[in-house]
Amino acid sequence: MKYRTLGKDGPKVSAIGLGCMSFAGFFGETDTATSHRCLDAAIDHGINFLDTAELYGMGVSENAIGSYLKGKENPFKIATKGGIIVKPERRFDNSRTYLENALDGSMKRLGVDYIDLYYIHRREQDRPIEEVVETLKGFIDAGKIGGYGLSEVSPTTLRRAHAVHPCRAVQNEYSLWTRLPDLGLIRTCAELGVAFVPFSPVARGMLTDAQPDPAMMRDNDFRRTNPRFVEPNYSDNCAMIAKFSAWASDRGLTTSAAALAWILHRGDHLIPIPGTRYPENMANWANAADITFSDDDMAEIETILPAGWAYGDRYNDTQSVGPERFC
Repeated sequence: MKYRTLGKDGPKVSAIGLGCMSFAGFFGETDTATSHRCLDAAIDHGINFLDTAELYGMGVSENAIGSYLKGKENPFKIATKGGIIVKPERRFDNSRTYLENALDGSMKRLGVDYIDLYYIHRREQDRPIEEVVETLKGFIDAGKIGGYGLSEVSPTTLRRAHAVHPCRAVQNEYSLWTRLPDLGLIRTCAELGVAFVPFSPVARGMLTDAQPDPAMMRDNDFRRTNPRFVEPNYSDNCAMIAKFSAWASDRGLTTSAAALAWILHRGDHLIPIPGTRYPENMANWANAADITFSDDDMAEIETILPAGWAYGDRYNDTQSVGPERFC
């Protein structure tokens, strides 16, 4: 495994991290033992960067990590998130009181007294980002967190936040089928010395050798109503991805490893966090940091899957509440 810096002056982390959302059962049944096997596999592959959140099962994912770490020396750099309230209706709260309670709850579930990276999971639009960063700076000064991050924000929000206190990382969806961050955000992160952390880098399972079947998804799987998984978009997307899969296979690569390697070649400050709860899936892409693409390879990929190729929006109208739109 190769390693990259998590923001300017941040810790060294594996070039590929592990997204732990599925530890909470978002994409199918889960159990603590399976999550622990996945964490064992992460260590075996040299992955030392975990990404979780209070929202993931309302603590289920964090509890799974915390129970794994109990009685051990922590081998991971951990990022978690707060700021989303689910009940009685979904809303965002970036107040000092809420974030402090959320952070303390996350640390308790994780069984740690320090978190390397704490994200605002979604920005509360009516609250000045400068006020929010002052709160986060207070957590840094208190020794609770190493740095703060922002999720699903625009370049202008990042600049305003960074002017108050340097931001360590920005996390937005980014992959071969979601390219919005190319329109300024990735460049702004590079300019400011901020890590860019792509989530869903293998397109919610689509950029793999076995695409998920919407008919087999549970009723609460949000992909069932996601435009890219609804016909006729789903079949059209599968047909497009088949071309990329064939290209990868011709080079002895899995689709997921090739997709992650493409991201890693977009900049040294990109640290993708593919999610899984199964060691078998991890084995398909854990070597992506060792894959070298030439300029010709990158050009061929661009020809096969050009920017904007995906059929359907990345979210439906309900799912799109929260992420900042800037283009």
